[in-house]
Amino acid sequence: MPVASEAAPAAPKEGRALRAVLRWTAAVAVFVVAGAGVAYGVTRPERTDIPGLATQTDGRWTYPTLVKPALPAGAPLPFAPDNRDGIHYAALSQLLLPAPNGATPDAAVKADKDGAVPVDVFLEEYSAGQQPKMKEALTHDGLRQIAGRGWTMPDGTRTHVYLLRFQASGFADAFTGCGPDAKIVGAALMEDDQEWVRHEGERPGGAATSGIRVNVYQEQLPAGDEQTKLGCVLAGDVRAVIFQTRKGEVPAVPIRQAVILQEQLLG
Repeated sequence: MPVASEAAPAAPKEGRALRAVLRWTAAVAVFVVAGAGVAYGVTRPERTDIPGLATQTDGRWTYPTLVKPALPAGAPLPFAPDNRDGIHYAALSQLLLPAPNGATPDAAVKADKDGAVPVDVFLEEYSAGQQPKMKEALTHDGLRQIAGRGWTMPDGTRTHVYLLRFQASGFADAFTGCGPDAKIVGAALMEDDQEWVRHEGERPGGAATSGIRVNVYQEQLPAGDEQTKLGCVLAGDVRAVIFQTRKGEVPAVPIRQAVILQEQLLG
């Protein structure tokens, strides 16, 4: 049975409060041999792990304890010494970020019972003019499968999470649908989330050493009736694409929290 690990919260020393705000907690993996596979737990980021935020009510959502799925017998972990290309051997839908507590499923993400999403459903997130070109690229550039999940929170924030598995990391890296130039339905010009950019490099064991890249973008304000935020995680052969939309303005914390947790599931 998979076992999840709990990260022990570290009390910041007096005079180092600001530094504690900016620190990120590295994921802790607990390895458990289970039958023919291996299951391993991940931590949930502590309050001070979110860039620039550490108040008592920072708008964080409460997720179920995250547990990575069992691997096939003999399969290596992503980014292990014998798997430097970051190939994920677990079921893709089981690596997908779960919905937080209090969420209502969003039927717009039309996944089957195994979590698989057709390419055309995923492409509905992008402007109509971009869809044919993107579909052709995905068809010829190594896409193997897509898994997805969507939900809406009580405050009206809608989240769509997709994992795209490619034949190799090079194909995942070449995917152009997650970045500041992405043409997302209803969104105008995208820009970097500056709080994320400012503090991302301070995370222990972050992108530079783990082989994972994480970026957060947001639609420039004023954004009209709704604002969109975009989270991107590149982890070996898998690309995670997270859309968050809300009437007015999308809150700052949930998209950052989502990419941190999705990164831990893929790392």
